Amino acid sequence: MALLSLSGVTSQAPKLCLGIKRNRRLKRRVTVSLVADLSEKPEIEVEFRGPKKGRDVVETAKALSGEKLLRNIMLDNNIDLYATYGKLMNCGGGGSCGTCIVEIIDGKDLLNERTNTELKYLKKKPESWRLACQTIVGNKENSGKVVVQRLPQWKK
Repeated sequence: MALLSLSGVTSQAPKLCLGIKRNRRLKRRVTVSLVADLSEKPEIEVEFRGPKKGRDVVETAKALSGEKLLRNIMLDNNIDLYATYGKLMNCGGGGSCGTCIVEIIDGKDLLNERTNTELKYLKKKPESWRLACQTIVGNKENSGKVVVQRLPQWKK
């Protein structure tokens, strides 16, 4: 016998519950339940601007809030993160080289605070500059839009 029910229609997120019970003629009763959260997870839209005004196309990507680092979003969507030197000599996201610098133009409140690694590498840089490998986009609860300037050191 299988039971299927939709519960949690109140103020909580809706959940799908599947329960399976063994046949009545057996003396033992076994119940198995599967619960899945059907609510939508918040998304963050990220807009990436090129290093020089008017020369690069604006690119966009979406990510679940709090799930990914900015570096991974850029690499997953084939968005240039590194300058030529950085493509060859980056640390692979370990936070030990400083080649993945970006500038947050808008949506800073949707990102995590600067990490100790960022404080070390960016102490003489503007507050809006971040290391993409240290920047978590969202906090699993918020949604919105973040605008990112790629290669801010090239901006003119």
